[in-house]
Amino acid sequence: MPDVVWRLRLRLDLHHYQKEPMSVYPRVASFKSFQAFTDYLKEIGVDLPCDESVASGDESPLGRSMDVDGVNVGNRFCILPMEGWDGTNDGAPTDLTVRRWRNFGISGAKWIWGGEAVAVRHDGRANPNQLLMTEANLSAIEGLRNELMSAHEERFGRTDDLYVGLQLTHSGRWAKPNEKATAEPRTAQRNPALDPRVKVTDDSAIISDDDLRRLIDDFIAAAVRAEKAGYRFVDVKHCHGYLGHELLSGVDRKGDFGGSFENRTRFVRDIVAGINAAAPSLKIGVRLSIYDFMPHHPGEDRVGEPVPGADPRLVWGADPSGMGIDLDEPSKFLSLLESIGVKMVCTTAGSPYSTPHIQRPAYFPPSDGYLPPEDPLVGVARQLRATAELRRSHPGMTFVGSGYTYLQDWLPNVAQAVVRAGWVDSIGLGRMVLSYPELPADVIAGVKQQRKKVCRTFSECTTAPRNGMISGCFPLDPFYKAMPERKLVQALT
Repeated sequence: MPDVVWRLRLRLDLHHYQKEPMSVYPRVASFKSFQAFTDYLKEIGVDLPCDESVASGDESPLGRSMDVDGVNVGNRFCILPMEGWDGTNDGAPTDLTVRRWRNFGISGAKWIWGGEAVAVRHDGRANPNQLLMTEANLSAIEGLRNELMSAHEERFGRTDDLYVGLQLTHSGRWAKPNEKATAEPRTAQRNPALDPRVKVTDDSAIISDDDLRRLIDDFIAAAVRAEKAGYRFVDVKHCHGYLGHELLSGVDRKGDFGGSFENRTRFVRDIVAGINAAAPSLKIGVRLSIYDFMPHHPGEDRVGEPVPGADPRLVWGADPSGMGIDLDEPSKFLSLLESIGVKMVCTTAGSPYSTPHIQRPAYFPPSDGYLPPEDPLVGVARQLRATAELRRSHPGMTFVGSGYTYLQDWLPNVAQAVVRAGWVDSIGLGRMVLSYPELPADVIAGVKQQRKKVCRTFSECTTAPRNGMISGCFPLDPFYKAMPERKLVQALT
């Protein structure tokens, strides 16, 4: 295949797809046959591998083990880290947190990418109930891992091929550590399209170089605690508009952590070096937004459109228009990670705050979101193809992909096809395991899919916490469906 076909530039512009009201996009659940689903993909010009039948047992490509940086991982399913809203004010897990982690254990997935986002210090919490990796919480966060391992062993009889890590984060621009409705942003730089969202009016919210150096030490200390708690790797989060991700686009930032590519990547280099020195047995991965588009907001018809005045220079992984993909710098970043010994990457895209249709394709937006400006299947294909592009260019890394939940009933068919085609190594699942935690085990065992549990992207798991409530699958999980919050969430959607 000519190099030009696979050169590191992928341009998929939104204007290639007509912006239509949401009602014109058929729901995935309406495609009752393989032919109907694949015919529709062809109709909208989406090139997405999809197998007509899904193999099971020893014949299952998704059930095959793999070597991940010297670690045996038992199958090709991975549970993605999701931000929790149900910890204590001190950042310790509650019974709701434990229940979620036990569900991760019974899922059958053999790779747990970080469990959930755990803040390394108080001012980096995205909400006042996010987990916090302090010495005081060490035992409780170790207990989460133990609960997950125990649940997995009870159901599957072994854990020697189960790989469990912890995601470490600082929420940066989107921090709300003390009050659910009060933003306390620590930004990498000024951004005219995003500053009003968190009431930034001057430079006082910009985190200083000295504080970034202290934060690096906090990441290292949190990683050491994670090692003590038995986690086998940590994820140094660089996605979804949080601090690590925003630093990558900090072209206007002055000092040691902004401007040049070398400076914009100093944060991750120093964290990785410090972890390697302080916890040498601990593996390191990075969850990365491999591209983004200019921030969007609801237009007059509630369909998402770019925020007026948005600056495409400040969008990581975007082309000069800010509305297409350029993978040059993301690929350069992956080469850097390889050079410092990071061999695991979990790809995602966009931000749940500024570009949710890129980050989390959905038919139904959260209450503070906007109607999709494209068929969500277009966004799914964009993520999967961009991941495939990077994996082809970085064969020495192991890739976990994201964006699969919107495929719903056809998730197993596409997941098997992309693994067989070498587009990705592991299939990451987030929202789907809130409603249907047993999906990986069912797929590999050949059990008929439980359609009543399949996530339909109602977005109530986002709407609830955006309105001060806990997060969970209120429409489909009987446990959350019975809660009084269910009616409150319904009133907001």
